Amino acid sequence: MTSTRTDAAGAEGDEVDDLVTELREARERVDELESRVEEVGQSDLERVADAYNGATRLLDRYEDRATDYDDFEGYVEFQEAFVDFVEGLPEDLPAREGFEDADETFQKSRLNEEDFERAREHLSQPREYASLLSSYREARQRRSDAEHAVRSRLRDLESRVDHLERTLALGAADLDAPIEELHEPIEAYDEAVREAFEAFKREASAREVFALIDVIGSFPLVDFREPPTRLREYVESSEAGEEPIPKLLEYADYSASKLDHYVGEPHELKRHVATNRTYLDRLSAEPLTVGWPPPPASKLRYRTREYEAVVRRFAPEGTVAALRDVRRLAADPAWYGDLREAAHAVTELDDEQRSMLERDAVEPALREAGAKRDRLREALDAG
Repeated sequence: MTSTRTDAAGAEGDEVDDLVTELREARERVDELESRVEEVGQSDLERVADAYNGATRLLDRYEDRATDYDDFEGYVEFQEAFVDFVEGLPEDLPAREGFEDADETFQKSRLNEEDFERAREHLSQPREYASLLSSYREARQRRSDAEHAVRSRLRDLESRVDHLERTLALGAADLDAPIEELHEPIEAYDEAVREAFEAFKREASAREVFALIDVIGSFPLVDFREPPTRLREYVESSEAGEEPIPKLLEYADYSASKLDHYVGEPHELKRHVATNRTYLDRLSAEPLTVGWPPPPASKLRYRTREYEAVVRRFAPEGTVAALRDVRRLAADPAWYGDLREAAHAVTELDDEQRSMLERDAVEPALREAGAKRDRLREALDAG
């Protein structure tokens, strides 16, 4: 196993070396070509490359016809096309004389393959410019790809470092601490508030439920999603709003003719309720639960204070009492904090993390990942 881990670490190290080397070489290649490009000017290189590509297209297109003695029309068509092409080139085009010399090659009564070869030789300077531009573009793309690969690997390593640092922090917790002293009262309250809200949603009118959500809006730590505007308006103005939400959802499944026996304007109910089924189905007490592992003591105190102002409006006293029991857990921040850290450790640590902690392998892995991360950062910054 040790050999396997060593081999894996070595392979990963080689990968980082390869990425850094590729980035350095790609940047050096761009710098090398950039100085040559600047001597001519990139815009001029682009003009010459466009002209060269246009000329070679004409040569490739007409060579067979222009050198065929039986295709006089092709010969004339090519000569006219090439003359027009060269005459249309800007006077200040770099290496323009190469195009002119190529044109001179074709000013004869008959053409053969050697004429086209000579013409291509005359275009050697424009071809070099076009090749330089192409190489420069390829080098820039290579540099971009190399930088992208380094950034991608860097993100992986940064995530790895964060994960290992979190593992170390969790490993400092007492995994044998009596976390049930937190878990049991929190679980009892969360279950109670869920049941109380489901009963309220099942028995109260939709209008009453929406009125409660309106009140909840004044408590910033209770994150209930407000009902869609048109659904709210329908519930507030229609007689159907006096029905509980489950009944409205049941009605929405009825046919229009059957629904006509239960509510006025059945199409309006379907239009507003059926289209908002997801919102109504998902409406629950989750924003009022504490969750596990629990938040820090200060947040727990603030949240439970706001929770109580809401919960007492729809839940029985037993649920409110359970919430107060939860708030009292935060009365001793040190005790609560230790148990909370233990709860996070027990919940978050997976088998691999536990194994690394048992083998004291986290810190070496963290140092290695951090060194690779720093090397990639330096490679990027060096550009």
